[in-house]
Amino acid sequence: MKKILKYILILMLGVLASCSEDLVGENTKAVIKGTVVKKGTNTPIANVKISTSPTTTTVFTGTDGSFTITDAPVGDYSVKAEYTGYVTNYQGINLKNDGQTVTVVFELSDDSSLNSSPSIPVLVSPADNSVEQPLSLNLSWTATDPENDSLKFDLILKNANNTVVQNINGIKVKNYNVTNLQYNNTYFWQVAVSDGVNPKVFSETRQFKTVVTPTNRFHYVKKDSNGNYYIVSANESNVNFNLTSSSQNSFRPRLNNDANKVAFLRNVGGNFQIFTSRRDGSDMMQVTTLPATGFSNAEIDFSWNKVGSQLIYANFDKLYRINSDGTGLTQIYSTADGSLISECDWSYDGSKIALKTNNLSGYGVKIFIINMSGTVIQSVLSGVSGGAGGLNFSADSKKLLYTRDMAGFENVQYRQLDSRIFIYDLDNNSQQDISGMSQKVNGTNDMDPRFSPNDAEVILVNTSNDNVSAKNVIKITLTATNGNYPRAVLYTDAEMPDWE
Repeated sequence: MKKILKYILILMLGVLASCSEDLVGENTKAVIKGTVVKKGTNTPIANVKISTSPTTTTVFTGTDGSFTITDAPVGDYSVKAEYTGYVTNYQGINLKNDGQTVTVVFELSDDSSLNSSPSIPVLVSPADNSVEQPLSLNLSWTATDPENDSLKFDLILKNANNTVVQNINGIKVKNYNVTNLQYNNTYFWQVAVSDGVNPKVFSETRQFKTVVTPTNRFHYVKKDSNGNYYIVSANESNVNFNLTSSSQNSFRPRLNNDANKVAFLRNVGGNFQIFTSRRDGSDMMQVTTLPATGFSNAEIDFSWNKVGSQLIYANFDKLYRINSDGTGLTQIYSTADGSLISECDWSYDGSKIALKTNNLSGYGVKIFIINMSGTVIQSVLSGVSGGAGGLNFSADSKKLLYTRDMAGFENVQYRQLDSRIFIYDLDNNSQQDISGMSQKVNGTNDMDPRFSPNDAEVILVNTSNDNVSAKNVIKITLTATNGNYPRAVLYTDAEMPDWE
């Protein structure tokens, strides 16, 4: 009997022990906390479904991407995060102790496996190998996306002449207007498309060629809103393009047809140097290192020789000759009295040079001719009051244009009240007032004259003598009609013209 009771007692203790272990498992709870973010950007993702295996409570993330599962029994779990458009993610955790909190972070990746790439862009316009294209050109293409994703395009444009590559990224439409293309150049272009999910898809590469450089014979200068000069190349109908950018102060253009180049002055570190370029503005180079300088920056001038191999210019009281490639700088004249050389012009026959000198205020003007040995051979103007200048030889080198303020006015602003243009005959020392013969308007100034290539006309700048009004380029025809030379406006709001 005692043995039977002993076995019953052992059995009861076993049952009690078993009941005690189940009770501990049910009452031992822990907490699972976490955050769901987008992989790569760590942007919180809301409404992500969070579940566990073995199963506990299913929850969804809040706007900050966070979630909490409370009262999870201790044990091993696989926690799952799933959301449409993202790859489902799993993390294993172990809850060991009562009241324990385990934190997990899910980084979900875009489910790009469900998203197809855009179609290969098709280049539409201009056609491949097209020619005579304008310098401002609209490039267009097509592309589609199976999921109608928002597409962005990258345009790659390569200049075959100088291998410069432009990358215009993030275009949201299927066309782009490229500007400031160069004349007579071949360009290669290609388009890449991205849907933001898949790798970029590239089009084929096509090419086009721009129009040839026009042989414009007119150049003039304009000012931008910041007061910077830039040079414009134009024909007589003012079909034009900008030879230089307004980002750099460039002025006083001088074309040489034999060299097929334009020379001009440009501000370099506060000094004015002579530059040259091709007629389309390419291949710019600085010719001088000793600056061109004199009485006033706006009055400085220089000159080519006929064949375009050399230039002459002044530095204070000295006149220099330099090769167009920047070599061979040589002094050819110096004023005897220290007066400043502001302007010069080299005759077409290469035998003589016209100079204008003045004092530090711009007055005390002398205009005279020297030979190539630096000897003064003829005086044109001296002993007068007021401003003067605007030198230019005729094609036969027998006549000289110049301007003079007939009011003889002098002040610190170098203002002129009645500047007129004269043609001086170097053979008989006579002169003709062509401003008077072309009925210049009272209260205006005629300045910066240049002969036409055939000497039958003169271009010049006309403006009010108030020193602030707009300037216009005027053409005077040297054939009298009803006793007067006709004058007509060529270009408005323009100055420093050149006609070669």
